[in-house]
Amino acid sequence: METTRFGRTGLSVSRTAFGCLPIQRIPAQDAAALLRRAVEGGINFFDTARAYTDSEEKMGLALSGLRDAIVLATKTTAQNAAGFWTDLETSLKTLRTDHIDIYQFHNPGFVPRPGGADGLYDAACEARRKGLIRCIGITQHSLERAEEAVESGLYDTLQYPLNHLATAREEALARRCEARGVGFICMKALSGGLITDAAIPFVYLRSFPGAVPIWGFQRMAELEELLALSENPPALDEAMRRQMEADRAALSGAFCRSCGYCLPCPAGIPIHNANRMTQLLTRSPSAQWLEEPWRSGMARIRDCTRCGACAKRCPYGLKPYETLPEHLAFYERFLRAAGQ
Repeated sequence: METTRFGRTGLSVSRTAFGCLPIQRIPAQDAAALLRRAVEGGINFFDTARAYTDSEEKMGLALSGLRDAIVLATKTTAQNAAGFWTDLETSLKTLRTDHIDIYQFHNPGFVPRPGGADGLYDAACEARRKGLIRCIGITQHSLERAEEAVESGLYDTLQYPLNHLATAREEALARRCEARGVGFICMKALSGGLITDAAIPFVYLRSFPGAVPIWGFQRMAELEELLALSENPPALDEAMRRQMEADRAALSGAFCRSCGYCLPCPAGIPIHNANRMTQLLTRSPSAQWLEEPWRSGMARIRDCTRCGACAKRCPYGLKPYETLPEHLAFYERFLRAAGQ
């Protein structure tokens, strides 16, 4: 497993990292098997968040005996110093550790700074002085705030979506992180499941020496696929180049990344996937989307009041209430064609 010195953090991390959001969906024993197999396969970097329900707890159960061999990153959605300390105390307890290597502000609507009325950055500095955290990071879905964070010089790491659908400006952000010594954690390498061939984003992301993708593993087969790619990294060939261009043509621009920041919907619509159902049905195994609860979830689109709350929250400037009816119409045609 290839490792890299991660920006100015002083940490050496595996270039294939484990994104721990999906393990909240599986039993603890299955999560433990995945996490331990990852360590056995050479992965030493694990990223989670306080907001991922029981993900931290499962990690603590599985990895506490391996603490010296791994790098732990987690996140807080706190909006003030009091919430910061509550979240940090909880994370230390659930992860069964006395320190967190990278502690990240989880997609805040602003870039926390020293002396801010929110007190977040100052609290992080105090936690670092006490040895409770080693590095201060931030995650973002807003490109403007991501750029601001990097230029501020305040953050050791940035987590931001990156894969071969990236714009030139997003690629420049990754290179700027490397130049500034900011560790770049890549989320959404598979664009939330719309990209099904992991080899393509794997090869693409290896072209950024300072970038480390966190792959979301829920099944052992997914983990084994990435371990195999890491053991024998493929070369970029003509077939991959053609698929990259096809993906860019189909998905670049205004498509839903399923970040979920549009939620909750007053009408109960599962916007984060309903607003990309056309792509999910045509680019991933369709059976999972044709059963309950997705049938009833998609039916709720008819209850949309066009209140605009989703558009106000979307970090990518989308207006889901305008496009959801198109996805519902496609979904219903797909159901009829499938004889359901």
